[in-house]
Amino acid sequence: MSKSQEKTNGIHGTSASQEQASKASTVQLDVNRLHSLPSEQQNLYLLTFTLSLENHVCSLNHEEICQQQSQVTKELLQIVQLAAPVPTRVIRNSLGRCWSYMLSNGDRKPLYESINQLVAIISAGKNEKELHNRHAAVYCLGEVYKAAGDSAITLSSVTCSHLLRLLKTAQTHTGLRAAIFRALEKLIGSVQASVDETIAKDIWKTARGAASGDKAALVQANACRCLEELVRSTSYFDSAVEFEALKTTIWKTCDSPIAVARRAAASCLATILVKGFSDAAPTRSASKPKKSKKPAKNQATPFEDEDGDPSRPSSPAARKGAVKLELNLPDLLGQLSSHYARSSTTNKARAAITCCYIRILKRLDSSVVQASYGEIASHLFSELLGSATISYDRYRLLLTRKYVQKILTDCLASQVLAESGRLNAAKTLVNNILKNYPQVVKEIPEPSKQALVGALSALASLIESLGSVFGTIGDSCQDALIQVLQHPSYTVQIHAAYCLRTFVLACPQQLIHCASICMNNATRELNHLTSGRHSHRRCVGFANGLAAVLSVSPLQPLYGSLEISSRALSIANDLLKNSAKAELRASSTQVQVAWILIGGLMSMGPDFVKIHVPQLLLLWRNALPKPLTRENSAQRDLAELSYLTHVRECALGSILSFLESNQRLVTLDVSIRIAALLQNTVEFLDILPAKVKDEDPSSRIVPALHFSDLVVMLRRRVLQCYTRLINFGPISSTDALGESKLLSLAVTLFADPTYSPGSLESSIANSAASFDSIWDVADNRGFGVSGLVQGQTIKPLPGEEISSEHIRWHAKTDDHVDIDDALLTPICGAKEHDSVYIHIRNRSQIHEVPDPPATEVTNSAIALFAVVFPTQSPKVQEFALEQLMTLVSAGALQRSPGRRAAVVINIALALLGATKVAVGEVSAESGDLKHPAVEKALQALLRGFIIDPDRHVRHLGYEALGRLCNSSGNVFTTNEVDTLIDLIVSNRDPNARAGYAMALGSIHSNVGGMAAGLHLKKIHSVLMSLCSDPHPVVHFGAIEALAQVADSAGLAFSAYVSSTLGLLAQAWSFDTHNEECAALATSNSICEVPTPTAVARAIDSVINVLGPDLQDMSKVRELVVSLLDQFERDSSPEVRAEGLQCWEHMFLYDPGHVDLSSYVKRLQQDIQSSDRSICALATDGLYNLIRRDARRVFQLASEGFEEQIWLTLNDRPNLDEITTLIEAWLAQTSLTEAAVWIVRIQQVLTKSAATQKEEIPQSAKPAAEPDLQDEEVAGFATGETKEQGAAAPEPSQELLRWQVRVFALQCLSKLVAVIGKDLDLDSNSSAGHILQNKVGDVIRMAFHASTSSVVELRVGGLKLINQILMLFGSTPDPDFSEALLLEQYQAQISSALTPAFNADSSPELASAAVNVCGTFIATGMVTDVERMGRILKLLVGALESCAASDSSELAVGDLRGLGSNAQTMVRMAVLSAWAELQVARTEQRYLDKVVDPHVGKLLPLWLSSLQEFARLRFEPDISSHTGPPRPDESLETVYAALNRKTLLKFYQDSWLELVDAIASLIEQDPNFVFAALEGRSGATQTNGDNGQTNIAYRDEPVAFFFVLFGIAVEALVTRSNHESPGDVLKILSALKKILSPAVAGNAIFQDAVFSETIEVFDRLALTEGLAVQTTLVDIAKTLCLTHPSAVEEGDTSSDLNEDIEQLFELARVIVLILTNTLPNIADSKSSPREQLSDEAVSLIRNGFEALVEASSIFPSIIKTDLYASILHIFSVILSTPACQAAVVPQTLPGFRRFIQKLALDDRQSVSSSIAPQVKT
Repeated sequence: MSKSQEKTNGIHGTSASQEQASKASTVQLDVNRLHSLPSEQQNLYLLTFTLSLENHVCSLNHEEICQQQSQVTKELLQIVQLAAPVPTRVIRNSLGRCWSYMLSNGDRKPLYESINQLVAIISAGKNEKELHNRHAAVYCLGEVYKAAGDSAITLSSVTCSHLLRLLKTAQTHTGLRAAIFRALEKLIGSVQASVDETIAKDIWKTARGAASGDKAALVQANACRCLEELVRSTSYFDSAVEFEALKTTIWKTCDSPIAVARRAAASCLATILVKGFSDAAPTRSASKPKKSKKPAKNQATPFEDEDGDPSRPSSPAARKGAVKLELNLPDLLGQLSSHYARSSTTNKARAAITCCYIRILKRLDSSVVQASYGEIASHLFSELLGSATISYDRYRLLLTRKYVQKILTDCLASQVLAESGRLNAAKTLVNNILKNYPQVVKEIPEPSKQALVGALSALASLIESLGSVFGTIGDSCQDALIQVLQHPSYTVQIHAAYCLRTFVLACPQQLIHCASICMNNATRELNHLTSGRHSHRRCVGFANGLAAVLSVSPLQPLYGSLEISSRALSIANDLLKNSAKAELRASSTQVQVAWILIGGLMSMGPDFVKIHVPQLLLLWRNALPKPLTRENSAQRDLAELSYLTHVRECALGSILSFLESNQRLVTLDVSIRIAALLQNTVEFLDILPAKVKDEDPSSRIVPALHFSDLVVMLRRRVLQCYTRLINFGPISSTDALGESKLLSLAVTLFADPTYSPGSLESSIANSAASFDSIWDVADNRGFGVSGLVQGQTIKPLPGEEISSEHIRWHAKTDDHVDIDDALLTPICGAKEHDSVYIHIRNRSQIHEVPDPPATEVTNSAIALFAVVFPTQSPKVQEFALEQLMTLVSAGALQRSPGRRAAVVINIALALLGATKVAVGEVSAESGDLKHPAVEKALQALLRGFIIDPDRHVRHLGYEALGRLCNSSGNVFTTNEVDTLIDLIVSNRDPNARAGYAMALGSIHSNVGGMAAGLHLKKIHSVLMSLCSDPHPVVHFGAIEALAQVADSAGLAFSAYVSSTLGLLAQAWSFDTHNEECAALATSNSICEVPTPTAVARAIDSVINVLGPDLQDMSKVRELVVSLLDQFERDSSPEVRAEGLQCWEHMFLYDPGHVDLSSYVKRLQQDIQSSDRSICALATDGLYNLIRRDARRVFQLASEGFEEQIWLTLNDRPNLDEITTLIEAWLAQTSLTEAAVWIVRIQQVLTKSAATQKEEIPQSAKPAAEPDLQDEEVAGFATGETKEQGAAAPEPSQELLRWQVRVFALQCLSKLVAVIGKDLDLDSNSSAGHILQNKVGDVIRMAFHASTSSVVELRVGGLKLINQILMLFGSTPDPDFSEALLLEQYQAQISSALTPAFNADSSPELASAAVNVCGTFIATGMVTDVERMGRILKLLVGALESCAASDSSELAVGDLRGLGSNAQTMVRMAVLSAWAELQVARTEQRYLDKVVDPHVGKLLPLWLSSLQEFARLRFEPDISSHTGPPRPDESLETVYAALNRKTLLKFYQDSWLELVDAIASLIEQDPNFVFAALEGRSGATQTNGDNGQTNIAYRDEPVAFFFVLFGIAVEALVTRSNHESPGDVLKILSALKKILSPAVAGNAIFQDAVFSETIEVFDRLALTEGLAVQTTLVDIAKTLCLTHPSAVEEGDTSSDLNEDIEQLFELARVIVLILTNTLPNIADSKSSPREQLSDEAVSLIRNGFEALVEASSIFPSIIKTDLYASILHIFSVILSTPACQAAVVPQTLPGFRRFIQKLALDDRQSVSSSIAPQVKT
């Protein structure tokens, strides 16, 4: 089969016999049979025939096509001209593909004839019944020209003329009009510039008219695409005049309510602007022409005035030589901004203009965009954000801010700019905008408030993407951010604080410095509160900055400072104490700053906060006292009331932060206390005046906030705190609320009919005549609607477990979805709405911004109602529901449609939240809704919601109804299902029928397949009938509900699969079920709710129902495969994405009927899709394939697949599916393709993402370049130049993102680890030899990584070097056996270590470098101490620094000034490195000279570290008391629990090396170690050999034995994730040395200790491998031989029973191990393995000999039993065939010794019996 045949043969496989049969058969439509079928079957028959015809055509080769082309063409024309059934969209597409394939792969001779025949169909007849035939002909004509139009240029003019004439006839057929413009687009794209100018202009004029005047969105979109193709393919419309005309058209199209038309218009405008872009074009935007009073026809100018009217007439002669459109970048962007900033421009048009910005910036040359980033950013800040039209309207401003962020972040930073470009962009924002505040140079104006906000938001996103790379400009950025923090605008301060938090998170070494500066500045400004220099605002700015920085401390524990945190708390306490002495405004600032600091400290977590809980409760009680009477409140002036309100709001902000970050501390007592304080606040709100008249601005506490604003903010905060308290605390909602009064208050807040719109525009929009939809109000109030709803997306409640939604059709994922989604709600959030969000830690959606305070009141009231309502008594619930029903039907709402819509949405959302709580989807108490009266009231409300004209309200209603049925039980569900079915039959309203259908689906989905199985038949029958309804809202809802039912029913749905598939196939083919239908309203509706996508999703549900049964159902499978082929070829990305999901499940259940080659190629193509969902699904599909057989997948994929994977990861570094795919690929092929992987990773590390001539930032060069002053480094640099050659990228090339390179380095590290394990198992491993041969390349990669400017790369490079040293450190060079393999790389390794000890290094880097130093010395590459040079000096210096009395001054190289946690990390790395040297000295005697001089320092440090580790490990409740700290306690002691988790990890990684080192020292020099263990001072080290003798047995263990023993045993019992399987053997080996009698004494034989130890040994003997069992045998033997009874003279009777029991336990462990290896010892029916390994044979020998040796110390009274056991074991070994060859020879020597002992014991017993007789 040819490549083209293979490509188009579909993903499903076809056997050879079927293929031959299809070729041999003559495909001919039997029209008579078609018309003889029932009408409902004719469509399916025609569809099946057309698809089989397409498959037949696609299976033909060139010769066969030429033979059958005329016959197939005849069949195609016959189908096109069918009167009944009409050729629908699916059939039209299939016919077009047939023509396209034949003309592309066959003969083009029939081309003219085909075109003429299709044109004849188009132009013949005027009967409207033939429009469907013309529609099919138009589509096929477009496909013919797309495939072979360049060969039919002469017919293009005639064809275009007929198509244009057909437009007049097609005014009643939306799909035909759209198809005409699509065909014209394909024709122009094929003939290009050869199209006739007159025809082109006619098309241009017609398309412009349709784009601006047609009411069908699909026609508008296709007309814009046609215009775009004319601009792209011809030069007739390159003049400025035509640009002005097109621009006017586009602006009208941009007002379309449907996104597809707006996006097409944006793309068209972007195309002509990019085509007209020229760097050399002069800037003419400075001189704007005057506005002309009357528009003239003959006017031309490249720019338009305010109304878009041309202003300069031109003669006809001048029009012929019209000025070509040429725009430089400022003028190009100005074309968009001028219209964006007009007051008459709608928000939908602004969304389209934003799309246009993004398309332009993507299509321009990336070098131009990178060079002009500052210009682009300044344009957006000044022309959009800075426009007065935008800034005076709050909603417009926030919407524009979101759009500007989208352009700068999601477009430029993520997709256009490379890494160096993003760094330069960040520099530009810092230097050109932030550093100009306050004004420094007189000529440069100070940036505006909006420019600063935009720059800070963009900078924060750049910092997040750059990560540690941003540290190269960290100092400059820090100064700028600190300066901007004192801006008088609160908005700027909050954004600066958030940016500072992001900056410190990316560059944590700046944390202490930033916190210190903010604290000092805040303290300074607090001292000048009365000076009148805006100190109030500056104090708040610095306080928010400090709180934001402090909240980073738990996320970066190595860089935090307890001193700063403690000092911040102290400052806050002092401010609260002294606030009573200051005047009102100064006092309010002090209080606000104090509570901001406390709120920031709350985010440090419970380990920090718990000791301050009593103090906090006292402070909160003082700030939130019980209010006085209403009369007393009325006597207070407004300033005092404002102060009291403000103070309470600030205090509650800290409580909210406490509840969010310290849930573990919310005990019952704390909950009750906080609930009382919240109740006090509610009472305070009740006594405040409802309205304030004539508010004096001078009386305001916060100048920008009215008294009513403060009240709203306080109400928001108290509701938020109540909701969190009920969710996270142990207290029930009844106890928290006390009474149900707050429930009524919550209902009033979100459903009060008396709502003040707040603006004139809202009042006008609220009138019944002008109100259209609440979602289009766009005033940032929305008549009080909740911000929890955005389209079909519902934000989760606090404590809700986020689950996948059933309705996912709205989740489109292209680059412009967020832009359109912003228009789905009248509310826009912003960071300045709530500063607490900045420092709340561990938020699931950290980038989500809070809604305005008034909206947050509604949100919080709804959330509070949701968690409280289900837990109330039935009477209270019934009363609340009656209140809701009364409010909905209130007369005031009937006169206010806007407020009524908002109330309906709020109530529906509250009831949905309550049902979620009732079914347990929220962490709060679930409660109960099962009372009949409550169910009836809920039912009445929800039934009203599910028939609402607003589909978002319907969504809320049926989701709530489904959960209510789940909560209420089977009887309620049965009645509800029957009622809904009756209502569907009786109610003909489309919205109601759609709502009822979705309610049935939701009920079945929520109740579950088992409980809802009784109703499945009825529900399925009703939904099947509704799927055929021609109304788009009805059939879309029915198909979605059917998919839900199939998903939830599972196998119970199998009986309905055939009928469902048939109906879905019909729905897929119906023209009423897609956007190309004739009806205008239907087409527009389907553009918004895409039915084809719903059909594709329903097919996926059916596939999951069938599962593996697909393999046996051939007809069903063939239909499914045919539909999946259609999905694959569809133009909609949503349908293609669902098709990928279907194919993935199809391959999972029935891989035999999926053509793997075509499937892989399809996934390879889709992995590079710009659509995020398609890319993610394709990646997931590839992962499943690679997990099965990676090699096969890469064999079937097209060339360049590997590169595509890495480039996709580079484009989307946060896509987890890609990294998972690569990890699975590596895990499967690491040993078989080791060499390929090394080369592959080397290419990734040096690969150029794009060849762009861009300078590397100067500040990054020093960190990346080696120090050439060092001879070793210089030598390596020279060697690298010679060896590597062209391997390094050119300076002008841009490497892949640092995240990709770090991941590649991690893959290399995993590869080395896997090969290392393989080498341990097989010393002749082929992968090991490959790695050994490639070790130079690996070290070279590690060197380049370790000298990078990225900290993560440097750490990864050093860890890789350490792995190589451990793996090949002692391996001889294969070419020079007298030298080691790695000796030639000493200079490289030394050079890689150099940057790690610089002053600008980090503790992670220094720790990794110390580990490398220790491994380097221990390997033996350099055995002469004098030649170890700098590496040994660094280790010795670090050790001396650790041993110094002032441990706070730990220094490693030039790295100093580390925090306490960082010092512990580095200290443990140093001690671990020296421990490694101590262990290695047993084999490497040259290390004696290295270690001996420092053992005196090392041993106390090792012991103290182990003691600290034991304390951390075994005392989990350090500082668990909640009392205040004592004055004499240090900060480390007070906050010991804060650092416990952090420090424990460092000790966990190193303790085993320390124990092993101490154990090895015990063997070498016991006296010295015992002296140290017993705490004797002045211990001096003796020669290791002298200490081996004269060890006195002790009854008591040495002082430190229990610490060592406890750590080891606890590690064996818990087996944490930090420990590898090999660590068990190391722990046991160390334990063996610890249990020596000289160390342990008799402590091990104490009953409690011994029984615990034996239990551990038993578990290890049953679960671990042979190596561990061998060590256990040695330990058990040693304990037997050193047992107290073994060293006593003769037998004693006093402790005989106890000794016998312990000795028997030890012997039992040995026998247990032997039984595991030889099962027939215990059970004669069992048989051992056929062949025992050498390790197993050795274990049997050691176990047998251990029993023989242990038998000698058993008391004689029971020794006979043990002898019998030994004889039995040997007899079993001797009689086992598998043991006779290998085991018997090994055990014979031991058996001989046993026989000798047996004979000796016998003689002794005889002599002992004769001796008394001789004496007598």
